[in-house]
Amino acid sequence: MRTSKHLKATPDDPPSDTAASAPASGRTARWVVFCLDKGRYALPLATVDRIVRAVHVTALPLGPDIVLGAIDVEGRVLPVFNIRHRFRLPERAIDPADHFLIARTAQRTVVLVIDAALGVLERPATAMIDATSIAPDLRHLQGVIQLEDGLVLIHDLEHFLSPDEARQLDEAMNQRGSNAG
Repeated sequence: MRTSKHLKATPDDPPSDTAASAPASGRTARWVVFCLDKGRYALPLATVDRIVRAVHVTALPLGPDIVLGAIDVEGRVLPVFNIRHRFRLPERAIDPADHFLIARTAQRTVVLVIDAALGVLERPATAMIDATSIAPDLRHLQGVIQLEDGLVLIHDLEHFLSPDEARQLDEAMNQRGSNAG
């Protein structure tokens, strides 16, 4: 696993409830940092279940464009998000060296295709600059953390899908489930 001097290769402590909360004075927050191409992105540690090697993704024909398909994780069918599409990065096929980041939202557990996990970033919660002060129209962006060697964009999975995409995904997953039985 590649790390920078700002990131721990693995968390030393169990996930903190403060990682998903809004910045508060005196609190420490932890984020799982990952890369796509040369960019660094992160999710609150408390939302991340695990990171695994990429596997074959089964297409969800009725799913929104942001969803590549679905995978089976221990008997649960989970949608795989094409975050390259959302971040306007060049599209590419999933490579065997890629990883899947499995994370939880209030509505569902989801899978993100990432190039690699970089580690856990721990900072005072106040180190995150709120996204509304930078780009108020980007609902999926929670904030930004400035490091000596560049920025880390913190994403909000609760707002990753638009309401239409969420509805379309629910319909595709329900359709897939009714066809499986």
